[in-house]
Amino acid sequence: MRPFACPNCLRLNHFEVRVCPDCSATLGYDPAIDRFRHLADAGTVWKDRDDNAADLVVCANNNDFGICNWLTTRDAPAGMCRACRHNRTIPDLADPAVPGLWGKVEEAKRRLFHTLIRLGLPLETKAEETAAVQGLAFDFLYDPNAGAGGRKKVITGHDEGLITLDVAEADDAHREQVRLNMGEPYRTLLGHFRHEVGHHYWSRLVATDPARLDRFRALFGDERADYGAALAAHYSGGAQPWTDQFVSSYATSHPWEDFAETFAHYLHIVDVLATARGFDLSLTAFGGQGGDGQVAVEFDPYRADAAALAAEMAPVSFAMNAVNRAMGQSDLYPFHLSPAIVGKLAFIQETVAAA
Repeated sequence: MRPFACPNCLRLNHFEVRVCPDCSATLGYDPAIDRFRHLADAGTVWKDRDDNAADLVVCANNNDFGICNWLTTRDAPAGMCRACRHNRTIPDLADPAVPGLWGKVEEAKRRLFHTLIRLGLPLETKAEETAAVQGLAFDFLYDPNAGAGGRKKVITGHDEGLITLDVAEADDAHREQVRLNMGEPYRTLLGHFRHEVGHHYWSRLVATDPARLDRFRALFGDERADYGAALAAHYSGGAQPWTDQFVSSYATSHPWEDFAETFAHYLHIVDVLATARGFDLSLTAFGGQGGDGQVAVEFDPYRADAAALAAEMAPVSFAMNAVNRAMGQSDLYPFHLSPAIVGKLAFIQETVAAA
């Protein structure tokens, strides 16, 4: 996403900010205008950079836990913002390790929701769910004794619109150890959210549309294959090899996982390119893949087709990886967008656009 200017002093800030480091203004993100507002007039009204006021309040999760920086309307259900209203379960905050971890989880979730809102994707809650429309909810769980004495671990996953996330994933050391154990090139909180919400949108947008479901099966495979057996084969080393037909090794395990992994990469690419554009960074003029050396000023990552996204992402990801290597870090984007993967991305982009 682009950088966000403080509406009081115009300093550029990150999306997670609550107080401007320069002018000390109290800030709140307003998703209706995709900008920050500041608390003005002796703390009685929220104003944007043009001094326009709005009758808004801070999210209840900010009042209760200091965990959110979004604004919402006064009549919002339970006083929750557009992101927090989807929380069904929050972790037990009595454990002193949990509040900090949950804070990181919520930061990643808000970045997810920013992209989903910008893309115009449907965002029904479980309270708004109907027989025809699946709602989205989150259970954030933490068990410090998971695995001890045969105790079942918290499993991150998706089930009919309910996304469960192990809050321990917010612990960098834990997450890196799991990444190494799983042989993954990439594992982040935001990546988890983007993958699991991909499962939700498969159910919400693909499974409910017979014509789109047929196209999905032609590209990704038949999801009616035994899911449990497919995962068992994958983790036992019996899965098919990772080729340029798949964006990751895990995507080879089952068509559902292929879709979720590719959906996550679509969101990765859109947000990376929107961020680059927000800072006026573009490598298209330096001979981007398939480019003509001209910067496409009108390029909008949230609306661009898959071919344009892939062409823009190639030089940008190469540059990001080069910067990471200059700091002695591993590649920021350790993936390759083959023609087959771009074809799958096109299906997802078209599905998103239709929604």
